[in-house]
Amino acid sequence: MIPRRKPSSRFLLLTLTILLLINLSAFVASTELDEDEEIDELLAIDEQEDEEGSADQHHHVEQQKEAEVLTKAQRIVLELNSDSSNRVISENDFVLVLGYAPWDTRSAEIMPQFAEAANKLKELGSPIVMAKLDAERYPKAASALQIRGFPTLLLFINGTSQAYTGGFTGVNSVAEAEKFLETYHIYVLGLFDKFEGSDYEGFVKAAISDNGIQFVEVGDHGVAKVLFPDIKLTSNFVGLVKSEAERFTTYEGVFEMDKILEFLAYNKFPLVTRLTELNSASVYSSPIKLQVMVFGRDNDFERLIEPLQQVARKLKSKIMFLYVDIEEENLAKPFLTLFGLEESDDTLVTAFDNKISTKFLLEAVPTSGNIEDFCLGLLHGSYPPYYKSQPVPDNKNATVQVVVGKTFDELVLSSPKKILLEIFTPWCINCETTSKQVEKLAKHFKGSDSLVVARIDASANEHPKLQVADYPTLLLYPEDDKANPIKLSTKSSGKDLAATINKHLKSKVSKDEL
Repeated sequence: MIPRRKPSSRFLLLTLTILLLINLSAFVASTELDEDEEIDELLAIDEQEDEEGSADQHHHVEQQKEAEVLTKAQRIVLELNSDSSNRVISENDFVLVLGYAPWDTRSAEIMPQFAEAANKLKELGSPIVMAKLDAERYPKAASALQIRGFPTLLLFINGTSQAYTGGFTGVNSVAEAEKFLETYHIYVLGLFDKFEGSDYEGFVKAAISDNGIQFVEVGDHGVAKVLFPDIKLTSNFVGLVKSEAERFTTYEGVFEMDKILEFLAYNKFPLVTRLTELNSASVYSSPIKLQVMVFGRDNDFERLIEPLQQVARKLKSKIMFLYVDIEEENLAKPFLTLFGLEESDDTLVTAFDNKISTKFLLEAVPTSGNIEDFCLGLLHGSYPPYYKSQPVPDNKNATVQVVVGKTFDELVLSSPKKILLEIFTPWCINCETTSKQVEKLAKHFKGSDSLVVARIDASANEHPKLQVADYPTLLLYPEDDKANPIKLSTKSSGKDLAATINKHLKSKVSKDEL
């Protein structure tokens, strides 16, 4: 870790706190230990047992120091159980929980490091509470905290859990930089002449706020060049490194936390991101709300990746490009259902504008040119939204006309007649009763020249002028005012419905004829 000056404010104190915690996080992810950090020796210290005569005097002194650390940690690190875990987390603003199992080797490896951090944080007066939970002894508490593996580090901020996947570390030499690259392929680099001042504080605040990506700081330009070969000759520098063709991205804004985080939010994803269950939450929360999603199989994606990247490169930070494997039904099917294409085996290029909750479908062959035209149309607002529709049915001789998305304009909005429209869904419990009522009404008014009885399945058909939240719904569209349909009660009897319709038809029909 790079040496630092004494903290001059509460902010720097909290910064040091977080840095210690993140070093623990990096330790969890690492599977290699230096020989002088053998954990078996540290575990033995806790029991204060003498080593066999082969241990030299220097080693014995080191053991005593380590034993003191662990002894202090027993008083500082809280041992959670089924009764105390929720209380400790809810009563404190910041709680770092180590979930472990006594038999787990890596849990044993991290325990002394956790203890050392607890002591240092205590000395700094940190507000973070350090706690550990034996997941084997208290399985219900571990399950409630979503501890599924060992060891697990969870940072609770105001009672909300965050798996600590990011980090913040310092690199002092070329050798350390090369070793760093063996572990990390995506990271944010900060180069600073001095580890103080407003620029540095902005960088550190960003590192604290974003726990999903590794931050690394250096104080030497030669070391920084190992991590970021395209680095500019400047005193203070921030850059993002990713494991793809667009590997290096230089930050050119002011060194403020919000601006740095905004830069990362717009640039941390690959040009084309494969949607997975692990990254889905980050994708959905991205500030880039216009998202193009390509659905297909892996061999189709291999064919499309280059043209997609070409378009994505031109529209970087304006449109997020995503690929979804249709074999991953849990991810693909919910989206495809929105288009009524959940059974499709074709490669589909779709888009969602999450600002206005609108979806789009490229209905041409997905070539590079067509995809680019599709995306430019989305940006310019000239590409029409997609409304799903069932195939156009044959309504010849049908007592109740079937309306679909594609025929809604023709059969409802442009019809010179009044339209009684039943809006239903297959999963609606009460729709069957209303459907029977509608069929009776259709037979009753069969001879009318001014009324058409129709129905539409709202689960499979959409139209911008058909916005209904409850099912079933009965709407009566007057022939001269289709923009303002009259809502009829689905709880009314057949006779009452007939009477209401007759009133609007201005004809005399006896209720007894039903």
